[in-house]
Amino acid sequence: MVSLDDAVIARFEKFGKKFELFVDPDKVEIWKNDKNSIEINKLLAIEDVFHDAKDGERPTAETLEKVFETLNIQEIAAKIISDGEIQLTASQRKKMVEMKRKQIIQHIQYNAIDPRTKTPHPLTRIELALEQSRYSVDPFKKLEIQIKEAIKLLKPLIPLSFENTRMAFRISGKHYGAVSQLLREYKEKDEWMPNGDWVCVIEIPSGMKSDLISKVMNRDSGAEYKDI
Repeated sequence: MVSLDDAVIARFEKFGKKFELFVDPDKVEIWKNDKNSIEINKLLAIEDVFHDAKDGERPTAETLEKVFETLNIQEIAAKIISDGEIQLTASQRKKMVEMKRKQIIQHIQYNAIDPRTKTPHPLTRIELALEQSRYSVDPFKKLEIQIKEAIKLLKPLIPLSFENTRMAFRISGKHYGAVSQLLREYKEKDEWMPNGDWVCVIEIPSGMKSDLISKVMNRDSGAEYKDI
């Protein structure tokens, strides 16, 4: 449970009245993206609803029943957080926006390539193009939606191609455990060779090819790989 010092106010208005909660700004973002990820009471600094959280003014039970059709604090909190506004401080908003901006840029670099060179764009190039596009990152809007919006604005500014690459890796048996952790989620098929080597075929976004090869070679310097 977040402390009051670190909490922010979630505000919902209806029938001309405000309803406020003290919430954890970091967990609110996670919960909004996946409502099954965190129990709603874990978002609250205090399990109570206010008309004015700073002054401690509370609504009556009759008012809550009229507006939310329940007195269950978790159901009320879910409504306020889902449909209301999160009142971040300037520093909190800046921190969360910057974090989400980095996630957007990293996703594009990992999943897209420059079709002219068949290599990923440098992070700096994507970052500068995003600034040029004047895309406004929302700290609470779903990442997947913002990635699509950003890509639409970036395509007229830098060439982007979203392609997949199929590769085969041959790994020595003694390094199987370490390397398979990297390749497992992309694996199409695999088999063990008579000499104890492990061979697998994977499909990955082309933009992450170089980074993945580097990680594999760090764990097994004798690994072999090829495009297929």
